[in-house]
Amino acid sequence: MKRSTRRILTTHTGSLPRPDDLLAMMVAKEAGEPYDSVALASSIRSAVSDIVRKQVGAGVDVVNDGEMSKPGYSNYIKDRMTGFGGESAGLGEGGALSLGDLKDFPEYAARLFPSTRSILKTPACNGTISYRDTRDVEVDIANLKEATNGVKVEEVFMSAASPGVISLFLPDHHYGSHEKYLGALADAMKVEYDMIHRAGLLLQVDCPDLAMGRHIQFDDLSVADFRKKAELHIEALNHALADIPTASVRLHLCWGNYEGPHHRDIPLKDVVNTVLKAKVGAISFEASNPRHAHESAVWQGVKLGEKVLIPGVLDSSCNFIEHPELVAERIVRFARIIGRENVIAGSDCGFSTFAGFVAVDPKITWAKLRAMADGARIASRELWRKTSRTLAHKAASAKGKVKRSKTAVRKSR
Repeated sequence: MKRSTRRILTTHTGSLPRPDDLLAMMVAKEAGEPYDSVALASSIRSAVSDIVRKQVGAGVDVVNDGEMSKPGYSNYIKDRMTGFGGESAGLGEGGALSLGDLKDFPEYAARLFPSTRSILKTPACNGTISYRDTRDVEVDIANLKEATNGVKVEEVFMSAASPGVISLFLPDHHYGSHEKYLGALADAMKVEYDMIHRAGLLLQVDCPDLAMGRHIQFDDLSVADFRKKAELHIEALNHALADIPTASVRLHLCWGNYEGPHHRDIPLKDVVNTVLKAKVGAISFEASNPRHAHESAVWQGVKLGEKVLIPGVLDSSCNFIEHPELVAERIVRFARIIGRENVIAGSDCGFSTFAGFVAVDPKITWAKLRAMADGARIASRELWRKTSRTLAHKAASAKGKVKRSKTAVRKSR
């Protein structure tokens, strides 16, 4: 995994707006309606190629496939594994009202997550989990490698759901134990993780369960007891990552990519040390929205080791286009805490977490990403200017010493 050694690098969390024709076919497939599988595959391949070009054009350094093939970052695995034939309401089986913050605002919850969204298919586990076949992963990898072939980027990543986040959205009706369910999911997801790594791509594991999990599934637990649950999730994840070098993996942490009140979000300080136990080389997290922008101070007292931070410098749930100067401010704040080489600029979350659920207008998404690239350039000038001045000062001092030394030699003669 590259670091920001010469300038601040940029990336994002994963999902990006899907084109209308692709979205229509995905919705039809999820709804069980007729669709053309050949046309769908062709549309996905074309969309991946286009999304890579758009990322590069917007100034993104570390790019991905925009998750074009996936109906959602967590529920896509239902199409790749056995064992998911049960029924559930989704979002922890309570629908939108399983989100703890929305329980206080039921009218808004109904407006935010209408029941008509067929794309949010979250079947329960009702049988033994195993990877059915790997063709979908192989196609995803092939599409992304083809799209990035000959394209100038710093690195390429591919997202995959963590065992823990799958357990949030696809509830267990079979194993009877959360720990056993996590173990089965970890064994199955290891297949996908290893394939992504062997293909030469960075792996991003999406882990909203380590924060959002508190107000979806475990809001009745104390902070201490939730941390114990989160540690189980980390153990399962680390098991699945056992054969992948730490520097080849990044983790995404968030409290839910929806424009809700979020007043029940667990604070970063209460989970950060648990998250740091993950066998990953970078942590991507929300750092711009109104509930978490203040938490940069948490990292001052944290031992990161070799880990890189990817703070969100863009809010992914609102249509404000951040000013590049504000983006630069956010980047510089983290650089001063952990060192500029350890910061990569990112987004709070994805811009199309579930296909069809888009809070930010697609055109505004690209304007936001361009603002991030502009802000990274401003931050880089500020952060590297001081080094240039220091080097120039040292060079001038060295030159002065040489000149004084020569003068002294001539006088001694």
